[in-house]
Amino acid sequence: MAKESQSRVSRHDSKKTAATNKSPKQKKPKGKRTIGSILLRTFMGLFFLGCLGLLSGMGLFWWYAKDAPALDEKQLDSAASSRFYAANGDLILDFGSETREKITAKEIPQQLEDAIVSVEDRRFYQHIGVDPIRIVGSALSNVTTGGMQGGSTLTQQLIKLSFFSTSAEDQTLRRKAQEAWMAVRLEQTKSKQEILTYYINKVYMSNGVYGMQTAAMKFYGKTLDQLDLAQTALIAGLPNAPSAYDPYVHEDKAKQRRDLVLLTMYENEKITKDEYEAAKAEDISEGLQKNPQRNNEWKYYDNYFKEVIDEVKEKTGKDVYTDGLDIYTNLDVNTQKRLYDIVNSDDYVNFPDDKMQVAATLVDVNSGKVVAQIGARHVADDVVLGNNLAVNVTRDFGSTVKPLTDYGPAFQFLQNSTGRMILDEPYNYVGTNTPIYNWDRQYMGNITLRTALAQSRNVPAAKLFEEVGADKISSFLNGLGIEYKNIEQSNAISSNTSEIDGTKYGISSLKMAAAYAAFSNGGTYYEPRYVNKIVSQDGTVDEDSFKVEGEKAMDDTTAYMVTDILKDVISVGTGTNAQIDGLYQAGKTGTSNYDDNQLAKLDTSNGAYPDITFAGYTPSYSLAVWTGYNDKMTPITDSSTHVASDVYRELMQFVSASVENRDWKMPSDLTRIGNELYIKGTYQQPSSSTRSTYSTSIPESTSESTETIESSSTEESIPPVESSSESVQSSSSTAEVDTTPSSTESSPPSSSEANNTNTESTTSGG
Repeated sequence: MAKESQSRVSRHDSKKTAATNKSPKQKKPKGKRTIGSILLRTFMGLFFLGCLGLLSGMGLFWWYAKDAPALDEKQLDSAASSRFYAANGDLILDFGSETREKITAKEIPQQLEDAIVSVEDRRFYQHIGVDPIRIVGSALSNVTTGGMQGGSTLTQQLIKLSFFSTSAEDQTLRRKAQEAWMAVRLEQTKSKQEILTYYINKVYMSNGVYGMQTAAMKFYGKTLDQLDLAQTALIAGLPNAPSAYDPYVHEDKAKQRRDLVLLTMYENEKITKDEYEAAKAEDISEGLQKNPQRNNEWKYYDNYFKEVIDEVKEKTGKDVYTDGLDIYTNLDVNTQKRLYDIVNSDDYVNFPDDKMQVAATLVDVNSGKVVAQIGARHVADDVVLGNNLAVNVTRDFGSTVKPLTDYGPAFQFLQNSTGRMILDEPYNYVGTNTPIYNWDRQYMGNITLRTALAQSRNVPAAKLFEEVGADKISSFLNGLGIEYKNIEQSNAISSNTSEIDGTKYGISSLKMAAAYAAFSNGGTYYEPRYVNKIVSQDGTVDEDSFKVEGEKAMDDTTAYMVTDILKDVISVGTGTNAQIDGLYQAGKTGTSNYDDNQLAKLDTSNGAYPDITFAGYTPSYSLAVWTGYNDKMTPITDSSTHVASDVYRELMQFVSASVENRDWKMPSDLTRIGNELYIKGTYQQPSSSTRSTYSTSIPESTSESTETIESSSTEESIPPVESSSESVQSSSSTAEVDTTPSSTESSPPSSSEANNTNTESTTSGG
């Protein structure tokens, strides 16, 4: 028993010891398996997600790529030029394609090939159309430097130029996938030399030139194989940003780009250090010919097409030079050519000299479409997309602003009638001792608003400005597309410009024509536009970007009252030179003036004015004309103040011959009493002795003159019309008052309303 008991204890202790010794060994492996399991599962999960992402990416790439356009050799071979169409759908011209000179693969100079490959795609001969190494490198560079280095190969650039838009807004994931897929396919069907040849013959080179061979001939008068190293580098570097590196316009930037090409050639061991230094030292203008001349037709459209190009870029982001667009403009070719001939020949207008400049804009009053425009005269043949004075806001439009700034707001906000009386008397700018003079340095006493505007009196205009208030006037002008940053009482009679943070504020021929159009159509403002629609290379039609919805800028009563007075301006007022027999039209003259210091420098006893303008309209068209000299201190004299209204008359007569000649219809909320217009419910009938005797241009047969007179307890009280002698007595005792009877008040001034200004500052009149 003792042995058996001892044996049991021994076995028990043995099991206990074994159990004690085994426990620590079992816990350690269990911990290792837990960590390893987590790592393994994490790795497998990431691997699975990576595979899923890769497969999804491949699927998405394929989904996008399957809709890529077919590789069309005609598109690869054609220039990426844009075509301009007239308003009637006729092709005006193919921008840049007519003079393109192409080369074959065998004719590519080795020096040019080395330059293009070095700067654009150093791994061109190694990749399959896309270059993963280049893509990763550019991505890392952009992340580290914050730059925008591209990862596209030469092949991808060719695909983009041939089939897609180069606009940044169009560089979507779908588009990039299609570009990459098409580049790979192209590399499978064409040799590297063929691809390079397509690229050389297609790219835009600035100044309306497409293709490097064409550029070599236009810029240097040589073929590509005759260019020296520096010239070759310039040609090779231009496609990256043709306008920015244009050697005729931006010499410094052109040199920087050329030198970068030379540096990449040196780093790519295509030229020696000595060759690099010698080419870098060459003047950028070495060998450059006269700026390439457009074809004979281009001269008619240069200013207009400049605005077309800018409008397409602004509204769509697309590049006319590289995106191969069909651009349907609002241009009437016959009208544009007639305007060009009027401005550039002596067949219609007697210009004083060849240096006098003209800017004119014609718009459709019911849509805002710019039908014709010219921004300069006698422009040199080598000027391309030159300065367009028709959109320049730095010159003064004088008294053509009065209907917009003074009388329109007075009718709109004060509910004034055309028969309201206002005292034309000696008057200072509010809060100053600075006098405001009329163009004749005289005063007419108590006159109607009709007379004040038709005779372009400055004092009544300034008084109305103060009465309505700058805030309301600014709001009224903004509704007509006109903005002043600091509108002042002087703007009652001039369009003095201002510049804030590089932005210029003022009025141009374009803005004036668009604003006056609202008077013609009953008060609706349409933003002026040059383009109707564009069609991209892939067939996409974009009309929405160019649609303009008219916005109500004033009541129809306001528009009609202004129009009714501006009829008088042409028929019996200051604008009689613009008369066209039988045509219903309205308009306003404008004159700016020099201050005393400027006049002293001019030293002339003959009338001298920096700007003469005329703006007018019919029920179909609105036309604004500015005349002057590029050098503001070269004056228009009394002998040539007629030019602005001459240009207006000649063009308006031409365009009006093909449309219905109709009068404006008076709104039902207006009533005509005698010659004057009143808003119904605001008229208080004066005695017969107080009615205005000012003449009117409205035909006697117009039924509107028999409109029933309505009265109201809230009717406007109209002060009596004073006789000439009474007017003198009511003015300042020192005032010189015009005592001419009202029947002769309409005689136009001989010097376009000259000498209207404050003697200390430049203001405007007429």
